[in-house]
Amino acid sequence: MWKGISIAISLLVIGGCASNAHPPVTSNDAWTSELMESRRWRDSDELDQDYLKLASESLLPVQPAKVKVLGTEQKDAIQSLATKIYLIENAKHTIDMTYYIFADDLAGKATLGALCKAVERGVDVRIMVDSLGSYSLNNGNLKGLMQCEENAGYILDRAGMQTNQKARVQAVIFNALTEGDSRWNHRSHDKLFIVDGFYNEDAYVITGGRNMSLHYYGINSDGKKDLSAFRDIEIMIRPLADAKASESPTRLSEYYFTVLFTKPGNKKLDTWSSYNRDRELLVKAYAQLKSNSEFNQAYSSISSFVKEGYRLSDTKFAHELDNLDADDVVERYSTNKSANANSISGILAKIAYTDTSLKTIKVVSPYLFLQSELLKDEGVIDKDLNTALQWLEQDPDRNIEIITNSVLTSDNFFTQAVIDMHTVPTLIMYDAELKNTWLDDDLTSNELNASFLNSEAWQKAINHPRIKFYQLGKPDSVLLGGDQFYGKLHAKFLIIDDSAFVGTTNLDFRSLLYNNEVGFFLTGDEIISDLNHQFELLKKDSLLWGSEEWISMRNKLREVGGTKGRTSDSQREIYELLESTGLKYQF
Repeated sequence: MWKGISIAISLLVIGGCASNAHPPVTSNDAWTSELMESRRWRDSDELDQDYLKLASESLLPVQPAKVKVLGTEQKDAIQSLATKIYLIENAKHTIDMTYYIFADDLAGKATLGALCKAVERGVDVRIMVDSLGSYSLNNGNLKGLMQCEENAGYILDRAGMQTNQKARVQAVIFNALTEGDSRWNHRSHDKLFIVDGFYNEDAYVITGGRNMSLHYYGINSDGKKDLSAFRDIEIMIRPLADAKASESPTRLSEYYFTVLFTKPGNKKLDTWSSYNRDRELLVKAYAQLKSNSEFNQAYSSISSFVKEGYRLSDTKFAHELDNLDADDVVERYSTNKSANANSISGILAKIAYTDTSLKTIKVVSPYLFLQSELLKDEGVIDKDLNTALQWLEQDPDRNIEIITNSVLTSDNFFTQAVIDMHTVPTLIMYDAELKNTWLDDDLTSNELNASFLNSEAWQKAINHPRIKFYQLGKPDSVLLGGDQFYGKLHAKFLIIDDSAFVGTTNLDFRSLLYNNEVGFFLTGDEIISDLNHQFELLKKDSLLWGSEEWISMRNKLREVGGTKGRTSDSQREIYELLESTGLKYQF
C-alpha cells in the first residue's frame, strides 16, 4: 500500500555530501578510492548543502530484498549477538554501525574487539554513538578501537585484490554535548548495523530495537542466561544478487548513515595518546565472549542461520531526520512532518487515513502514545475527536490489537503512567464518567472497587469487540513470587493487513517529536506471517488490559512494594504531573 506513494530517486544525490574536498587518494583502484572518499568524515564547513533536509525531501524508493526476522525470545536475543559477531568476523570491505546505547559491558566491548580484528585485516570501520544514550567521560572504549588503526590491514577491491589503502576507524559522537551547534535534546535513537553495504554478494543490514548492551542479548555479566532480558525484535536484510545501485537497501542504508554521521553538531574522536591498554581490554572481552558456553551454543550454527531462511519482500526505508532540526515541535508538528517525505509516523498516518481497504492494525511498542493528541494540540483536528473510534466506524470489519508493557515489565514508570492513564482510556472509554472514575487517585473508587470493576460500563470498555489492548506479564511472574520470566518489552513493530514496519521508533512523544528513528516498511506474505507469529508469542505472555487477572497482577505488585509497586500505586499522580507541566512531551 505504501508502494503507491513511493517514487525512485537518485541515490547519488543523498551520497553527494561525500563528494567535497577530496584528500590525496592512496588507493590504486579508482572505484575503491571513490567509495573510501565517500565514507570520510566531513567537518560542517566542508558540507555544501543541508543534507538532513535533502534526505528528508527526497522520496525514497521501494526496493525488493531478502528479509529475515530476529525474534523476541531469549534464544533469539543470543542469536542476534552471535549474528553480529559473525558478520563482523566475515566482513570483507566495510562496516558501519550506530547505536543509541553502546554499553561498557561484555557485549559492547566484545563487539569493539571483533571490530578491532576486522580493521587489522583491512575492513574500513565507521561507528557512531549517541552522546546521552552512550554517555562516557573519555570514550576510552572507542579510542581503544581507534588504536587498532596502528595495525590496520589493506582494503580489498571488488575482486578481492589488496589495494594500497589502509583501513580506518572513524568514531563519532552524535550531537556531542561539547559542540556549540549540538541540539542536545534531539537524539539519535538509531540502531543500524551495515556490513559491506556496497557489495551485493556480501551485504547485510540489521535494524530494530536492540541496543548494544547485554540487557538486549539474553546473557548476563556472568555469561549465564538472562531470562529477564528485553523482549525485542530486529530484521536482517540483504539485497538481491542482481540488484542495481538504486535497488539496494544496504547501499541506501550506507548513504543514510553518511548523512547522519556528518551532521553538524557531531564530534569526531581523536587520540592524542596511547590507548593500547583499552585496545587490549576490548580484545580480551571478545575472547571472553567467544569462550562463553551460552554464546557458543548460538554461534555453532550461525553460519547457516545468516545465509538461509530469508523471505522475499518489498522494502521501503524510512526515518525521522526532520526531528533533528525541527523547531516548535508541538505547535508545528504536522508542518514539520510534512517536510519529510520518508517520515515513519507520516507514512503510518497516510496508510491509516487514506487506505479505505484496511481491516487490521496490530501494534507492538513499549511506550505507546497517541499521535492524534499532537494533532489536537496543534489544532489540526478537533479536541473531542476519538480517531480510533472514527477509524473503526468506517468499516465494521476493522480491528485494532495492541501490545505494550505493563507496570510489571516496564522500565519507565513515567511512560507507563501515560499508557495506563491516557492512551488506553482514550482508546476504549467513551463514557466520560467511567474515564473520570478510572483517573481518580483514590484507588478504592476504581481498582480496589469491586462494584466499579463489575459494572456494565467497565466490562463493556475492556471487552470492546474490536479494540484489544494487551500488556506483557502475568501474576505468576518471578517478580511476584511465581516461577515465570516475562522479560521487558522493547520490540517496536506494526502489522497493517499485508504490510508491516519494523524499526526503532517507540511511537511515544520523544520518538514523534525529538528523536531520529529508522526502520523499514515491508510487504510479502511470508515475512508478514513471521511477524504475526512474533505478535502471537508476545500476546501469549500478555494480559488483556483491565481484565480480572490484570487487576490482580497490579494488586500483587503493590503488595510486593519496591519502585514498581510504589509507582503503580501512584500512576495517576504521575500522569497528572506530566500532563500539567507539559513534561509528557519529553517521554
